[in-house]
Amino acid sequence: MQSLPNLHWLRSFEATSRLGSFTAAGTDLGLTQAAVSNHISALESQLGHLLFERTTRKVELTETGRAYLPPVRKALQELAVSTEGLFGKPTSGTVTIRAPISEAVLIIGPALPRLQADHPELRIRLLSAIWADTVLDSGIDIEVRLGTGNWPGCYAEPLGSDFVVPVCHPDHVGSIATTSDLAKQRFVQILGFEDHWPRFFESTGLRQSDMPASVTVDTSLAAVEWAAAQGGVALVLERIALQLQASGRLAIPVEAKIPSGQSHYLIHQENKPTLNTSAKHVENWLRVLFGG
Repeated sequence: MQSLPNLHWLRSFEATSRLGSFTAAGTDLGLTQAAVSNHISALESQLGHLLFERTTRKVELTETGRAYLPPVRKALQELAVSTEGLFGKPTSGTVTIRAPISEAVLIIGPALPRLQADHPELRIRLLSAIWADTVLDSGIDIEVRLGTGNWPGCYAEPLGSDFVVPVCHPDHVGSIATTSDLAKQRFVQILGFEDHWPRFFESTGLRQSDMPASVTVDTSLAAVEWAAAQGGVALVLERIALQLQASGRLAIPVEAKIPSGQSHYLIHQENKPTLNTSAKHVENWLRVLFGG
């Protein structure tokens, strides 16, 4: 235990990793920028490794810092949960989450009953948006986006990347034994992800010209409903596909998959007030939900 770093240093490390600057981390923790910077320097000195690369505009995790962040974040979350379990639950209140419509319906919504069963004092407002560049509104406590992480005026904290896999109605699985069989099916195209099908078929050795004509929709949610209605095959995030397969609504006909090319992010708006205890609890829950 003598080698365990100071808890304040670890909290400053986690907040700086999440928010991308010493100043933002200080605001989040109720500390000065200088105090956070000193905490990080002391932690790096004890560990004997640099955790951040400093520039004039921001700080970024080093390779060592990226490797150290998950266990630190997990330890802090477990400590918070244990403390809450022994000494009381977070302050009740309404927490407003906004997420892309498909993530709201297919990922967050199905997981909310478990969160509310464990924390009945929480009140959740779940709002949805179709396009990632929708302006952050007042009254939004937590924003989840899917994209490349480059949005002006905010820091995007990566939650985790994902793969995309094909899905179809369970009755169609018998006719799709290989990716060549898959290429003969009708497929749906999702606006914003037009590269998915070409990359998928390229990864399986098939040319784009082998693909049949497609239907086009603007959300993964619409693509899922189209496939569930036996329209054909859709490419969706693997975490969504596995959940829908477990429920029996859809099936994954072949094992082939490709990186989605985008990741989920928690959006931290510049100069936004510090989250209350309830919102921080929900934010940590989202990190686990999308990072698992």
